Amino acid sequence: MSLNHIRPWRNIYRRESRQIMVGNVPVGGGAPITVQTMTNTLTTDIKATIQQIHAAAEAGADIVRVSVPDEDSSTAMKEIVRESPVPLVADIHFHYKRGIEAAESGAACLRINPGNIGNEVRVKEVIKAARDNNCSIRIGVNAGSLEKHLLDKYGEPNPDAMVESGLDHIKILQDNDFHQFKISCKASDVFMAAAAYQKLAEATDAPIHLGITEAGGLTSGTIKSAIGLGQLLWMGIGDTIRVSLSADPVEEVKVGYEILKSLGLRHRGVNIISCPSCARQGFDVIKTVETLENRLAHIKTPLSLSIIGCVVNGPGEALMTDVGFTGGGNGSGMVYLAGKQSHKLDNDAMVNHIVEQVEKKALELGAAVNTSGKLAQ
Repeated sequence: MSLNHIRPWRNIYRRESRQIMVGNVPVGGGAPITVQTMTNTLTTDIKATIQQIHAAAEAGADIVRVSVPDEDSSTAMKEIVRESPVPLVADIHFHYKRGIEAAESGAACLRINPGNIGNEVRVKEVIKAARDNNCSIRIGVNAGSLEKHLLDKYGEPNPDAMVESGLDHIKILQDNDFHQFKISCKASDVFMAAAAYQKLAEATDAPIHLGITEAGGLTSGTIKSAIGLGQLLWMGIGDTIRVSLSADPVEEVKVGYEILKSLGLRHRGVNIISCPSCARQGFDVIKTVETLENRLAHIKTPLSLSIIGCVVNGPGEALMTDVGFTGGGNGSGMVYLAGKQSHKLDNDAMVNHIVEQVEKKALELGAAVNTSGKLAQ
């Protein structure tokens, strides 16, 4: 449920950028902000890698990155690409030949690190392979692997050094008449990353891939990413994101969507608005929300659900959601549908009934991906 048309202070005005294609997925140029993750299986374990890609895609990943550290991995990419439901980015470090092989194996995009890939001659060979195989490129600048001459110049990793690295590499691609590229400037330090991305956004019209690298575990990394990516997205910067967590890739996708959903930039699945619970609650809010999150995880259609323990804020929140339940007294509460009071319901029947109502509403609203195949906003 969007109220942006009547509440302009909620609007985010996105930075204008060129559009490129990663396989059949548009990035930049006003396209929906895509959510990415990366496999952590051995790429040579083809079965495990494909399973992980499918799990990530089912969770909503638009694009998945796969590491290609050796020749066996680039060979394995051929079968992995054939079985993948989403475009794949080949992650290339140190050896430029892996980039050439990955492009020939069907990767939709090559992620290359300017600080590691080698000299300009080698980069040109990677560019040729990308062009010949209809493959885009991500310039992946990382504060932890900047070129030596930039570290000598600036004394340490900093936003200026990161942006200079990215712009130098952009020039190489453009000098070779290659324009199907996006760029990232990642750092594990939120302040450094945010400053670098702001400078980068002013210096190029290329699509920008956002990420706070090595963000940490599920809890700490989620918070760090939400702060870093959230402020940049709020400023309109970012065309595609990856939340880097020491966790299952599916969790990265979930967190990525929650960040975008909280800013109204993408809408996928059920957005549950719930209270933290207190002594006023008419039912066990925490247990109920946990159960509903699991029971409704299969819903892809964007809709809102409010689960509030008492009548202090419950009716007001329910006015703004598709389905709502507000705790009352004597073991029952009030069900709201489309923002209006509908009927009372016993707490014991609440979970199953809410699941039924949400599923019914999801069918009414239709699938999150429309029939034209475009990404849901």
